[in-house]
Amino acid sequence: MATEFSVSRKEATVAITPFVLLGLADVALLLWWGLDPLWGFMILPPILFISVLGWIAFRTGFARDRVDEEEDTVEETAVEEELA
Repeated sequence: MATEFSVSRKEATVAITPFVLLGLADVALLLWWGLDPLWGFMILPPILFISVLGWIAFRTGFARDRVDEEEDTVEETAVEEELA
């Protein structure tokens, strides 16, 4: 019952861009507050790593697959309850 689904690179990039910008703004804010630059750049790799994982999830349809399965389960449960 698995369907092939993928999003274009552009759509995946548009979906992830706000999260990347939020992470970069966080780093900039930490540096602006006068925190040691090492601490600011220590949180940059995890932000970029999670953003890349999100991009891959959107690009391959992994995120959509999980939502579709959940909706199908809810619909099947509702139908079973009506029949009972």
